[in-house]
Amino acid sequence: MANPPRYLDTNVLLRLLTRDDENKAARARALLMRIERGDERVVTSSLVVFEVVFTLQSFYKVPKGQIREMLLHLISMRALGLAGKSVFRRAFDMYVDTAVSFADAYTVAAMEARGLREVYSWDLDFDHIPGITRVEPE
Repeated sequence: MANPPRYLDTNVLLRLLTRDDENKAARARALLMRIERGDERVVTSSLVVFEVVFTLQSFYKVPKGQIREMLLHLISMRALGLAGKSVFRRAFDMYVDTAVSFADAYTVAAMEARGLREVYSWDLDFDHIPGITRVEPE
């Protein structure tokens, strides 16, 4: 029987993507290569992806397009278990192509995946997304 997957945490992805600690970055790259070959299986969560996006954008000042490229490459690996991969693809496109935050882009992508078009919110950013109607609670 195959070993169960291991959970992949934010800091491993950040070391891989930022290379701010070469020793850890090399170890993270080796892990990534094992995952790409299918020698190892890992799972992670949307919270980890959000934390990576937030840290890359706010602390490391990585441009949105570069964040999308880096993370979509990781998310697309078959040996990486992550619920809603297609929602992430749409969210990253919206995040790069509009002025909305990644959280708002993910919200809209998740809404679209469920066929929803209206959102209860006071966040005016939703007003700039075609096909989405923002409704303020009464």
